[in-house]
Amino acid sequence: MPHISVVIPVYKAEACLHELYRRLVAALEPISGDFELILVEDCGGDRSWTIINDLAASDPRVKGLQFSRNFGQHYGITAGLDYAGGDWVVIMDCDLQDRPEEIPRLYAHAQTGYDIVLARRGKRRDPLLKRCASRLFYALFNYLADMNYDAETNNFRIMSKKVVQSFRLMREQLRFFGGLVDWLGYRVGTVDVRHAERFAGQSTYTFRKLFKLAQETIIAYSDKPLRLTIRFGFMIALFAFCYGLYIIYQWLAHGSPIMGWSSLIVSIYFLGGIIISILGVLGIYLGKTFDETKKRPLYIISNATFADREP
Repeated sequence: MPHISVVIPVYKAEACLHELYRRLVAALEPISGDFELILVEDCGGDRSWTIINDLAASDPRVKGLQFSRNFGQHYGITAGLDYAGGDWVVIMDCDLQDRPEEIPRLYAHAQTGYDIVLARRGKRRDPLLKRCASRLFYALFNYLADMNYDAETNNFRIMSKKVVQSFRLMREQLRFFGGLVDWLGYRVGTVDVRHAERFAGQSTYTFRKLFKLAQETIIAYSDKPLRLTIRFGFMIALFAFCYGLYIIYQWLAHGSPIMGWSSLIVSIYFLGGIIISILGVLGIYLGKTFDETKKRPLYIISNATFADREP
């Protein structure tokens, strides 16, 4: 078994892979020549899988997996971790914003007694709008999931073998890698790293995809939206009760007739919208519960460059 495994989900990264391989080898060989690079190709439709095959043919330490269809980044990480055999496992993105040159620092810090060492980015090399959206997501996620997830960290980290083994036990359909690892509770350290520009191409995460990920992640890790709807319902009921007392007082004290058909119709539509949205939240939770009961595999591997290890 290798000493270090590096797990990298790959999507539309044909322009990055040769440079990624070169820099990874240069960064890892001073630590140990006994390493493996697990590249999980997520059916991006470009030449990434062909390049992975070429790299694997020239260097047996490169091991490629290809999904049968596009499953998503967090499923790619899950697949890579299922096949990783190293005593230490590094997880990073393929676009070289996570710099391979930082791996020796993560590894050295892990040797001081940490099971997980996170790469904490300083100034992010992302567009301002994306940085703001990311901060908003993590603030909302921490509030709704009752967690303290650091928005300056991402998937880039190193983990010990026992952390990986514990992670493999969690097979729920909704995958948010950082939240799952945080739930495990192992000792975590951080190393400040430099966040680089994308080596080539553009991010494939649209705001629509980010919104969907945020919605599914919050639903997967918290029932707080349900509890908030209960509180909101009680607040509306209390407001309606107090307003009813006010109408009775006006009628008894001043003999004022009950007026306001327009406000009545508006109130009915308002409450109807609230009820429908609450039912929608309940429906999402029920739908996700239904998905979990199917017990489908998290991913399907259609091709692999190696056959010497089972997940």
